[in-house]
Amino acid sequence: MRSVIRTEHLDSGYGHKVIVAGAEIIVKPGEIVTLIGPNGAGKSTVLKTIAGQLEPVAGTIYIGDEERSTYSLTDIAKKQAVMLTERMPAEKMTCGEVVSLGRHPYTGRLGILSDNDKKIVRDTMELVHVTELSERSYDQISDGQRQRVLLARAICQEPEIMILDEPTSYLDIRHKLEFLDLLRKLTREKEIGVIMSMHELELAHLIADKVICISADGKVEKVGSPEEVFTDELISRLYSLDDGRLREVYSGFVKSIEKNG
Repeated sequence: MRSVIRTEHLDSGYGHKVIVAGAEIIVKPGEIVTLIGPNGAGKSTVLKTIAGQLEPVAGTIYIGDEERSTYSLTDIAKKQAVMLTERMPAEKMTCGEVVSLGRHPYTGRLGILSDNDKKIVRDTMELVHVTELSERSYDQISDGQRQRVLLARAICQEPEIMILDEPTSYLDIRHKLEFLDLLRKLTREKEIGVIMSMHELELAHLIADKVICISADGKVEKVGSPEEVFTDELISRLYSLDDGRLREVYSGFVKSIEKNG
């Protein structure tokens, strides 16, 4: 199966300073790839590099079969959608207007939505269950509702790849599970490849098809299925769980996952 995003020997960082070295990442249509690792390991740096917000220190990023550098910004906006942890400034915008931003790569310089664009916005809002928020102010809805609105905006772009940085950070457990369930459904139905970072290991285990472990010293420790990655030994090493009590707590977590499938 073809890939929607692929990296070769990717070094991510700032200027000439490498934060994460030698990342080999492949994301296929309909696949959810999750980055895990301790805070400060460089997960967000990798995602910002793949998204084009940071230049690679070294290595190559491919969108489909072509190098990212061969695409125009408009073409990239049609290929990928990005949701980062920074709060989106949307003063005096309705939720419908925020979702409509996803169509701007297709509208030309004037930003005028066609009838087809408007239909895509309506259909997407219905798909993501935010139609009732259309006329509500984006600034006056809950964090869970905002995440669904931003997901609708991303889907409106009709992307092949979605890049998400800690997409459940501001949500309570109920909304985390609802968001991830919706994300999995949409990626499968629309065959969108997803690469995202998560710090909640139990949720990463539930949602990911493939897990990439980034260690504190900026190395890709392991790439594999959740079953291959979420072991007592590997996670203890990745998160430096040398304390016996912490290892015992995590070991209990692993056994709980194994028991409940």
